Amino acid sequence: MTDTFLASLGWSDSLASQLGDDEGTPVRITDIARDRVIVITEDGPLPLVTDSDLSIGSLAVGDWVLTDGTRITRVLDRQTLLARRAAGETGKRQMIAANVDTLGIVTSCNADFNPARLERYLALAGSAGCVPLVILTKADLVPDPTALVRQAERLSPLVAAMAVDARDPETAALLAPWTGPGQTLALAGSSGVGKTSLTNTLTGGDEAVQGNRKGDTKGRHTTTARTMRQVTNGGWIIDMPGMRELGMADATEGIAQVFHDIEDLVANCRFNDCAHETEPGCAVQQAIADGTLAADRYERWSKLQREDRYMSETTAQARARNKRFGKMVREVTRHKPGR
Repeated sequence: MTDTFLASLGWSDSLASQLGDDEGTPVRITDIARDRVIVITEDGPLPLVTDSDLSIGSLAVGDWVLTDGTRITRVLDRQTLLARRAAGETGKRQMIAANVDTLGIVTSCNADFNPARLERYLALAGSAGCVPLVILTKADLVPDPTALVRQAERLSPLVAAMAVDARDPETAALLAPWTGPGQTLALAGSSGVGKTSLTNTLTGGDEAVQGNRKGDTKGRHTTTARTMRQVTNGGWIIDMPGMRELGMADATEGIAQVFHDIEDLVANCRFNDCAHETEPGCAVQQAIADGTLAADRYERWSKLQREDRYMSETTAQARARNKRFGKMVREVTRHKPGR
């Protein structure tokens, strides 16, 4: 493939430095099915199977891989990786998308707007190394969406926010700084907030969308799988299904970025092991008392800290438990009669 085509997909010097001699052709994954993946090539989409020691579950949409034309032979190191704790599976980490430049956190200007949920997505972006962008849809549902835009921007100094009409072609111009050639924008958020409508607007596609449910202003779930599609102005977009749960795991860096104000206060507490409850000289409690820190923001930080710490510990404990179990099985097998 030509250098120009690879660059249009987001190819970089960092990725190129990972190539060896005659290892195969670099391609990028756009879809993942149960038994194969679809990659994009200069000649169009190409289905591939994985090598014998590579499972489908170890791949993510957006991955750069090497191929011999039939099989994936190697996965290149990811520049960024969006991952979460899988719903209902304690300690298991689930990959969402790879090599994403910007995480578009899509929420609507109605009851879906939830600062606590937005902070989770912002922590996810920070941990992955992605630029966070809050996209507020259904702006016609409120008299003036400006207040919600400002509220979203105040959640983190790194975040930009905008209100859009997901079906309006002018939206493509608003998002142009994040969707140019070689750039990848991933859309995440609850079901029914307009991610698929926004994807259609940016790509010129016609993926099916659902209207609002009778009796409320929430849209219906549309997207069922992660896909990567080209934007009309040259970049790439990954539309992801709505996530009922966004569990934190290994998100310490992202949480610190989102709650930098609290992290700064913690550094000024009198005691290094301050629990921020009744200790003398607690800078956090002093800030809450004088009104410079909202108590509910502190509670949200505490909750994410506890969850991330618990899940990180659970992962290590699960590995130790599996190791002990394997040792027990070997001992029992060794002492079985007839052996």
